[in-house]
Formats: sequence, C-alpha cells, structure tokens
Amino acid sequence: MQGFVETLLRHEGALVEPIEPEGLEVLAPPPVQRALGVAELSRVGFGSTLPPAAERVGLEGDWLERFARLLGPQGRYARRVLSAPGRAPNDPERLLGHELVLDNATFRLLGVTPAWTRYLLLDFRASAVSDDKRDFIVRLGVNLATGALLLDATLATLALSLDAADLVAPFSGDDEADRGVPEAPALPALWDRSRVLDLIARALPPRFDAKLDHFIAGMHRRLGRDQGRLHGYHNDLHREAMRRALALPEGDPRRQREEQRAAAIGREYRAKLDDLARQYATRVTVEWVQTLELVMPVHRFAVQIRRRKADRVILLDWNPLARRLETPTCAYTASTERPGMVCDDALHLVVPAAFCPCPACGRAFCRACHPICCPKCAAANALPTRRWTDRFWSAPDATGGHASR
Repeated sequence: MQGFVETLLRHEGALVEPIEPEGLEVLAPPPVQRALGVAELSRVGFGSTLPPAAERVGLEGDWLERFARLLGPQGRYARRVLSAPGRAPNDPERLLGHELVLDNATFRLLGVTPAWTRYLLLDFRASAVSDDKRDFIVRLGVNLATGALLLDATLATLALSLDAADLVAPFSGDDEADRGVPEAPALPALWDRSRVLDLIARALPPRFDAKLDHFIAGMHRRLGRDQGRLHGYHNDLHREAMRRALALPEGDPRRQREEQRAAAIGREYRAKLDDLARQYATRVTVEWVQTLELVMPVHRFAVQIRRRKADRVILLDWNPLARRLETPTCAYTASTERPGMVCDDALHLVVPAAFCPCPACGRAFCRACHPICCPKCAAANALPTRRWTDRFWSAPDATGGHASR
C-alpha cells in the first residue's frame, strides 16, 4: 500500500518523502489536495505505529474511494502488443481431436495458418454483502476473431506474459509498423457495444456463481445454525403452551389464554424468520474496472463442421503462449464448457443442456436458435439454469413444518 500511494502521488505531481516508521510526508498540489481531502503539507502512515501527526491509510475507511477520485479515468482502457514465439503446433489433428468433441456431428481440419488477433480482457469487481462481505475480481477474456472465451489458465498465462517488459509494447501511433503489427484489415474488427454487452450478460453470471459458492455455503451454514437455535427456543415455548392448554377443559378461560399465547409464539417465530431472511439476504453489486485490448500472433485453425447434409466452417485459434487450442464457446450459454452438440438449423455449437428436449412435447431443439419457446409446441423455454441472483432457503416452522423464505 505504501509503495502504491507513493507511486500514485509522484505521478500526480506531489513531492513525497518516506519517513519512519512506515510513513510518507507529502507536499501536494491543489488537484491532489481536492481529490484526497488533505492539506498542502501532510503526513500519512501505513504501519501499526504511525509517524507524528500522521493519518492512517489502509483498506478500511474511504481511502480507496479517494484514490479512485485521484485516478479518474486513467487506466480504464489500454492497448498492448504481445509478441510470442512463431512456432506452430506439432500435431494439429491431435490437438483438434482433443479439444473439439461433437456427439452428433463430424468435423475436418481444413488448414492451419499464422494470423493476428485481438483479445479483449475485461476486469470486473464484485461485492457480495450479507451478514458478511466478500470482494473479488473476475476477468473475462474474449477472442474478437473467433468469439471464443478464454479459460482461466490461458488468462493467467497472458497475465504473466504482460509482466515481462520485453514482450509487451504499446499499441499506438507509428510504433505499430516498427513492431511488426499488421495493418488494420489484417486484424479482426472491434465489436460494437451491444455485442460486447450481450456476451457479458451471458458469460459473467456463471463465473460469479462459481466465485460465490464458498461464500453462499458459509452463509447457509450460519443461517441453518441460527434457524435451529430460533426453532428450538420457540418450539419449546409453543409445546409448553399447548401442553398447558390441553390439560384444561374446553371453554375454560385459562385454556383460551394458553392457546392465544401459543398463537402469539407462532407469530413471533415467523417474524424472527423474516428478520433472518433480511439479515442473510445477499446483495451482489458488479462494477466494470478496466479493459485491455491485447494484440498478438496466433495460429488459426479452419475447421469444417458437418451435420447431416449441412456444413459450416469455424475458426479456432491456437495460442502460442498458453500452448493450447481455444475451446469454442456455446452459442447460448457463452460458457467455456465444451459444446459437444451441433444444431440442425444454423449449426450452432451448444452444450448438451442447450439442446435438451422440450418438457412439453419432448422434441430436442437449439436454445440459441429459439431462446424464447419451443418451435413445435410454443411451450416456454424451460432450460434448467442457475440464476446467481436468486437464492432460496427454507426453515422449520413452529409446528415442525417448513416455511419457505
């Protein structure tokens, strides 16, 4: 944190001097003063022991928001050229057979050629708030030439390569020709905004769902523990009130009072369950952080897909840094799971769940072609998918049953 703050302040024109213990003395220009809310001459500290007259800086408080104001739009978007070894894969047929497995179609490799591509690497920050809070970053990478989504292992390899200064060069101005970057027609075109947003809407939820699994599991354990404690307490009260009521004759005013007391205990229990529901309700907020446009050489596989009498040619890129062939993306779910199925109408590559039978008429159909309803019986599309924004739990009621919340 101290190194980051020192670098940022120097970049913004402030004079910074390290002081002991673990602090900085800052002479800030007016823009830095306004953004950070500090005086012209100030001291900040980062350790357990602060320098005299220093203000503590850490992840707690509003210091991250202050630094965000100081950064403004800087670092939101960047372009880089990533050089890579030009060696082609040794056995393209074997690579393709390992990566592309189709249950209802055949494919044939037409050829492998060197090419250049653009990757968009988008970073998103998510905060999940319930009785606890969890912050995490999710990176989404897409190949603009083929539409394939990058696996986490490929993203990690590219991130390591970006740290190597000798492999990375700015992608702007006259440097392009000097660094061997092809002219614009040789690069895939940038996608329009609506296409990028559509991909994000389909591809991000499953990734956030995977990140939230441990958080949600822990929350359910704590919720179940609180539900059990609440149920045990009110159930004992309810049972005791009903025992006293049943011991009295019908029409006795004391019996009516005990029955009313039991009913009041049930209402209080349901109100406490509602309080638990509000306490453990999870709110997830997602914010786009930055985008990196990455230009690099690849080896492009041209593959012919055949389904019955129809055929289609798809492109898959072999990344020389990750040394693996990119997996085609499901046309419906935008997941990195291997598609495995080819539809009859447009030869979409989809995962088996997106080509399952209609629950009403039993006909299998492609959800990428017909996302709303079945083309045969017009039944609503009931593809079983997990919605990461909806979580349900159930709790035992005061009489031993279950009340959904």
